[in-house]
Amino acid sequence: MMNKRNLNAMLAVALMMLSSVSQAQLAVIVNPKSSLSTLTPEQAAGLFLGKSSTVPGGGPASLADLPDSSAVREQFYSKAAGKTPAQVKAAWSRLTFSGKATPPKELATAADVKKYVAANVEAIGYIEKSAVDATVKVVLVVE
Repeated sequence: MMNKRNLNAMLAVALMMLSSVSQAQLAVIVNPKSSLSTLTPEQAAGLFLGKSSTVPGGGPASLADLPDSSAVREQFYSKAAGKTPAQVKAAWSRLTFSGKATPPKELATAADVKKYVAANVEAIGYIEKSAVDATVKVVLVVE
């Protein structure tokens, strides 16, 4: 039988695990062959909110996004752009309806984002920093 002390200890461990997930560092990534070497949070927000369709230096950007339901997506837009999921969706709805921009390509998982970026020199995406490997290059860390 579980006593109150054991239950409290298990709850404390579970809360620590949840807080570490919610505080994960995110990395904005590009193809290793990309000429882009760094992005500011403002530049990343501009790209992922449709305010800009080119990277600094003028090249085209092919954006990769995670699904609406992704906690990493929510964290990215919150930290990089100061926007809630509803605000992001509303901004893209306006831009799409007016024909001013096309939303980022939505991929199912972070592994899919990394694979897409690794295969496309114009691609920019974001994943948890812990998932970065030699197939992509980090241009911004969002904390």
